[in-house]
Amino acid sequence: MDHQHTDREQAEQQLAEAKETIRNKLALLPDQSGCYLMKNSEGVIIYVGKAKVLKNRVRSYFNGSHNGKTQRLVSEIRDFEFIVTSSNMEALILECNLIKQYHPRYNVLLKDDKTFPYIKITNEKHPKLEVTRRIIKDKGKYFGPYPNAYAAQQTKKLLDRLYPLRKCKTLPDKVCLYYHLGQCIAPCEFDVQQTEYDRMIQEISKFLNGGQDVVKNELQRKMEEAAEKLEFERAKEFRDQLIAIDAVMEKQKITMSDALDRDIFGFAVDKGWMCVQILYMRQGKLIERHGTTFPYYGEAYDDFMTFVTQYYSDNPALPKQILLPVPPELEAAETVDGVAIVDETASTHADDVIASLHSWLKVKVLMPQRGRKSEVVTMAIDNAKVMLDEKFRLIERDEERSVKAAESLAGWLGLGEVRRIEAFDNSNIQGTNPVSAMVVFTDGKPDRKEYRKYKVKTVQGPDDYETMREVIRRRYERVVKEDLAPPDLIVVDGGKGQISAALDVLENELGLYIPVCGLVKDAKHKTAQLMTGDPAEIVPLPRDSQEFYLLQRIQDEVHRFAITFHREQRAKSMVESKLDSIPGIGEKRRKLLLKHFGSIKKIKEASVEDFRPLSIGDKLAAQIIAALGEESSS
Repeated sequence: MDHQHTDREQAEQQLAEAKETIRNKLALLPDQSGCYLMKNSEGVIIYVGKAKVLKNRVRSYFNGSHNGKTQRLVSEIRDFEFIVTSSNMEALILECNLIKQYHPRYNVLLKDDKTFPYIKITNEKHPKLEVTRRIIKDKGKYFGPYPNAYAAQQTKKLLDRLYPLRKCKTLPDKVCLYYHLGQCIAPCEFDVQQTEYDRMIQEISKFLNGGQDVVKNELQRKMEEAAEKLEFERAKEFRDQLIAIDAVMEKQKITMSDALDRDIFGFAVDKGWMCVQILYMRQGKLIERHGTTFPYYGEAYDDFMTFVTQYYSDNPALPKQILLPVPPELEAAETVDGVAIVDETASTHADDVIASLHSWLKVKVLMPQRGRKSEVVTMAIDNAKVMLDEKFRLIERDEERSVKAAESLAGWLGLGEVRRIEAFDNSNIQGTNPVSAMVVFTDGKPDRKEYRKYKVKTVQGPDDYETMREVIRRRYERVVKEDLAPPDLIVVDGGKGQISAALDVLENELGLYIPVCGLVKDAKHKTAQLMTGDPAEIVPLPRDSQEFYLLQRIQDEVHRFAITFHREQRAKSMVESKLDSIPGIGEKRRKLLLKHFGSIKKIKEASVEDFRPLSIGDKLAAQIIAALGEESSS
């Protein structure tokens, strides 16, 4: 009975958490078209839909009454995601792709396994146009895909009026009605030169590949010519054809006809934060997106390119093509087929990364400036802007609640007040470059000027307890020595062991009695429990409470700060090792070189004469330049 009672309480708690998540997300939905993905308690996508206005459509599921099917769907929803598009047509195609990818249980429409329709020019002596859903290697020319059969048929109907290819499956004995309508060249009755077919196929191909303007200009000329001759019926036909072109030839950028696997990147920055969005296109179809936000400290595009490099070092599954936004220095660059041509003499981080991606990953990397590829990059950028805006609006809402959360947390811990919280996290990879970091939250808000970084000095290898002891000792020896105001609460990353190590140093070595609590993570590396005291016990803080969410924010922030510091130290070690490997360069000269030139890149670009002010001879200078040159080319 107790077990059943516990399960019911746990289910109710999870439901409350889900409702809070959904409530927060509903407040942040954009006034744009797109697709939404409903998820159940296990994170499984159970429904995919499209909307002209995402905010209105998604909110409607959680307001008002519904039919039986929708009620069942809503009762299972525990979370949702959305993808912004720039038109309803894009949303339709994306919805189709997502349904075919995930097969959501509640979707009925678009759930069949039909492929997208294409327009095909057959490879025959007398070619014709067809609408087909199968692409086979028969030397035919395929164009599309189109969002549905109607769009493909309408386009074919338009082309049938513009270009008189044969319409029949087998040649008849005499001319048919299409010949008299001017829509068939009648190879059944007349000899047709191959050059005539070649001309029409070339014009059709140009039309379907986006060259509608050329055809429209020609139709405009013919319409005006017919009007001058008072052939008004003929002029009306040309006018109707112009209208038909505009109606059926809306470009699609959610699906590409070459069926390539692509990763498409876009990013946005604001208030020192960056959001990177990756759109995954598989077999030419956009099926998924992934977004991440993080603080950045350098030039926006350089840090973005660094992210791309790190992403592929951690994700070995590679597409055939990677699309990136154009960096600022290449916005006015020369283009070929809409793709920026990188100036190999320009010294930019973007050039370096693209060159390394080409050589290292053997993947084609493009920075499109116009055309369909540019449009999907813009779509990724738009999604990044929406996600970043959503983050800041969430932060604003959170900060309003943070003061009250800090006050309530004191009650849960049995303390008078908790205004200043100091939180610690350790970071190392296989024991290399071990560091620790401390962040400070005052009244529930980050106080960044109070943040501190620590290089671990006395601990060998990845010993988290001893690292915690060293850092706590160094921090609070200074608090005692400089008579600084102690925090109301210390938060450590971990459970009983970390709490015990911190309290031992504070009480037995320094004579300080500051409350210490630990944040324990679950298997998914998310904050799961709050522990405090010695021996440490779990504080039954509700996971859907603002107090718990405040602790999550603190743990995420100190972890981010520690990881950033660790990466800086690891990168610095790699730089130093490059110089240390050069004969004749010791620690003193290494520091002198870096201080004088500022970076490895500047040293590599220097001439022999530039080393003379440092009392480095021409021979050693040449060796340094050569060694660094080999390092970068290897």
